Amino acid sequence: MNILLLGSGGREHAFAHSIAKSNKCSQLFIAPGNPGTLQLGINVPIATTDFAAIKSFALENEIKMIIVGPEAPLVEGIYDFVVNDAELRHIPVIGPSKIGAQLEGSKAFSKAFMMRHQVPTAAYAEFTMATLNEGLAYLSQQTPPIVLKADGLAAGKGVLICSSIDEAKDEFKQMLDGKFGDASAKVVIEEFMDGIEFSVFVLTDGKDYKILPTAKDYKRIGEADTGLNTGGMGAVSPPPFVTDDMMKTVEDTIIKPTIQGFQKDGIVYIGFVYVGLMYLKTGEIKVVEYNCRMGDPETEAVFPRWKNDIIEVFQSTVEGRLSNVDIDIDERAATTIILASGGYPEDFEKGKAITGIDEIKDSIVFHCGTKLIEDDKGQGILVSNGGRVLAVTSLHVDWKSALAISNKNASIIQYEAKYYRKDIGFDL
Repeated sequence: MNILLLGSGGREHAFAHSIAKSNKCSQLFIAPGNPGTLQLGINVPIATTDFAAIKSFALENEIKMIIVGPEAPLVEGIYDFVVNDAELRHIPVIGPSKIGAQLEGSKAFSKAFMMRHQVPTAAYAEFTMATLNEGLAYLSQQTPPIVLKADGLAAGKGVLICSSIDEAKDEFKQMLDGKFGDASAKVVIEEFMDGIEFSVFVLTDGKDYKILPTAKDYKRIGEADTGLNTGGMGAVSPPPFVTDDMMKTVEDTIIKPTIQGFQKDGIVYIGFVYVGLMYLKTGEIKVVEYNCRMGDPETEAVFPRWKNDIIEVFQSTVEGRLSNVDIDIDERAATTIILASGGYPEDFEKGKAITGIDEIKDSIVFHCGTKLIEDDKGQGILVSNGGRVLAVTSLHVDWKSALAISNKNASIIQYEAKYYRKDIGFDL
């Protein structure tokens, strides 16, 4: 079958890497794709939120499945657009409905969902500019550190952890005043949870579900988890501290109530649920956040361990046969290191020539933010085109060995002002 994959980052390159192996895939199209996906299918210059162009392309190219990588088209309603269009509704979409995507699109919606369905999470309150004074009064009663979250999508950067009440008040006012644009028109104030984070990924048809490999990602730009939040600087799958008993607790207290919540609320949800979790020092496990899609860079560590024919699994999902599927996982550990542009997540320069990828052995290099340009001789040159540029993923019998390979290969790839964390896994 002809398949259309939406997205352009490292996550989508990892999706394409798995989809291209499927016996069910005749032709893979990626919109808009990147130089990495170009090796696995045909890139199409269509934005992920240009639904009219996606429709025309899908009909012209006899697309039989649309797989959505990033959150923006899901939050904007790509599922609803397809299912409500008489010409498109025969094409299954791997991704939740617009209301389901609000689990990521709105922190306030997500917290209310968790409270309604008794999913354990941090205590919270939400405020807008209209309730600024109430918010400041609420902050005065909190014990630092205090967590502030932009309600809407902020590219993984809309969460602040403030070490004092005065800092929290200042940041709170800046956020409501547009620090993160429309995303922080509403701000959620949360209690700080002290522990170690990890991520669980669930594929669901809204009724049945399958749990994919767990992972832990590293969001801070600086080593030892210091500095600003990023979209993610690396990942380890599986995190060695996550036990079978912990996963039993996660399934019983978080995953099952979440899926049951979809049914109780009448939410159509066919796709991935990313559950960001905090393993507290008290031994409790609580939800930090939901995402309505796979994580990035976690996908680059999780998907190489997923051995099933991914399109067969997706077909089973949309046809309501997911309960019959056995998820086949590589027992080896996977580690991913992100190579970023110097200055990221603040100002950085693009267009830096990249060398060394052809020399990489024993790792998969996923493209996150790259671009092909022509030099004055008409030769193609790969250059950096984003804050996160490449992801280097390695598999080995244990995570330390895999990490050693990833670090070695990360050092081989070169471009001006390259930056990467050399301490991924430091806390494991």
